[in-house]
Amino acid sequence: MTSLLRGGAANVNSARRRRTAAALGAVSAGLLVLSACDKPTPLATVTVGSKSVHTDASCYNDGKELEESQLKSCLQDKDVKSIKIDPDEKVRFGVDPEMAEKGWTLLMNGQPLTEASKKTYVVIPGSVFFNQQYGGGGKKSTVSLLEGGKGSESKATGLWSFKFEKDS
Repeated sequence: MTSLLRGGAANVNSARRRRTAAALGAVSAGLLVLSACDKPTPLATVTVGSKSVHTDASCYNDGKELEESQLKSCLQDKDVKSIKIDPDEKVRFGVDPEMAEKGWTLLMNGQPLTEASKKTYVVIPGSVFFNQQYGGGGKKSTVSLLEGGKGSESKATGLWSFKFEKDS
């Protein structure tokens, strides 16, 4: 039979209380940090061959309508992800299901390139993005995905942009 000295039992209980207090403190701190975080925006993804790039929205207000001035400013954003596009490859666009539900339009250099879609996945030939007939041309294009707005019944609620560089 094992017996603890009077002081030993007190040390075990105080150690247990300290561990419990530390655990409660860590949980509280974690919840505080999480409550300060913004909800992440839906993602848009572009895939060409085996290369893929995804981005958060340039403009997004938790799914609420954006003002026209906000959209114009976001279309001018220079800090966007880029990907090299071989004009002979197919370019695949993927969006989160919640974005697809609202409908989205593909823009090239700020102008509508496609009709509004409610699909989560669209494929377009790479040559389109460098063809003057479609508003492209040269070696670079800015391609944006507009949630809602232009071409659909709903108001614009988000914008995701990519830089396409011709790789031939």
